[in-house]
Amino acid sequence: MKILVVTELRQGKWNNASFETLAAAQQIAKDTSSAVSALVIGKSVVAFANELASKNVAEVLTVEHDLLEAYTPDGYCVALKQVVESAKPDLVLFPHTYQVRDFAPKLAAMLGKGMIGDCIGYRFEGGRKAADNEGGKLVFVRQMFQGKTAADVTFTGTAPWFASFQSGAFRADLLAAHPSGKAPVNSVAVSLSAAQIRTKPLDLFKEAKSAVDLTQAPLIVAIGRGIKAPENIPQAEALAKALGGEIAASRPICDEGWLPMERQIGSSGQTVAPKLYLALGISGAIQHVVGMKGARTIVAINKDSNAPIFEIADYGVVGDIFEIMPALTEALEKAKTG
Repeated sequence: MKILVVTELRQGKWNNASFETLAAAQQIAKDTSSAVSALVIGKSVVAFANELASKNVAEVLTVEHDLLEAYTPDGYCVALKQVVESAKPDLVLFPHTYQVRDFAPKLAAMLGKGMIGDCIGYRFEGGRKAADNEGGKLVFVRQMFQGKTAADVTFTGTAPWFASFQSGAFRADLLAAHPSGKAPVNSVAVSLSAAQIRTKPLDLFKEAKSAVDLTQAPLIVAIGRGIKAPENIPQAEALAKALGGEIAASRPICDEGWLPMERQIGSSGQTVAPKLYLALGISGAIQHVVGMKGARTIVAINKDSNAPIFEIADYGVVGDIFEIMPALTEALEKAKTG
């Protein structure tokens, strides 16, 4: 089976979810004796392609065109359709980003195929490792009803198949390096005209000047109902600052207006996968957990020893956050100075 991972660049920078999806592809390849290729699309992408070539992939494909410098769904679909028809992958994987949600279903439809979106995992069922679905099958897992249940979904019909993985579903730090140092980088020529692009990209939308992308934060301090009142939030903010991290919250805190909605973690907020997630006074409702369970290390502090958050935490402290927050902050500040 041939697997193609379509990576994403935004304003000349990687979307880190691309590497998480590549890690997923490597795991699938290991389970199914498959080969993984990675693709970079845009303009002046050689440096990014060379970076990808250091990962454990069979090859890196580049798709460059003046009309692909700025993202448009038409431009990406016309170009990627040609790539898929030329490279003939069996499985095409994407990071489940806003951009992918915009164009990937359209791309799949143009090729007469379906798409399984926003997956959180997969498993390979079958008695042997197979080059196709006859000797085994890939089962993709995606959440439903705001994370209250999960569905097993498989593809029907012939390849290519299309799927996207949720941010945080796989760990980018587990991405394997190329065994010989660098994979080959090959350019794919595509035919694209301005007449095929029906939209004109404008400036990227930003909700506010203070908007923060928590998906890129390596350390997050999140607060829940246990913070009790808005005047207590500065204690958590001081701890986040001492850690060099970002402050975030569960939905009730943002619904009350104590923190802006851009700071919300969960099924109706942002999905994050930081190196450290410190949960302060968060009970661990499933709607919140689906947004942060991909964190590398989860530390939970809660007075209720039966709080569901302890079921997924790597470290749990049953205690009063109002005693622990200032003590942690003081210890961190002393460590910095001395």
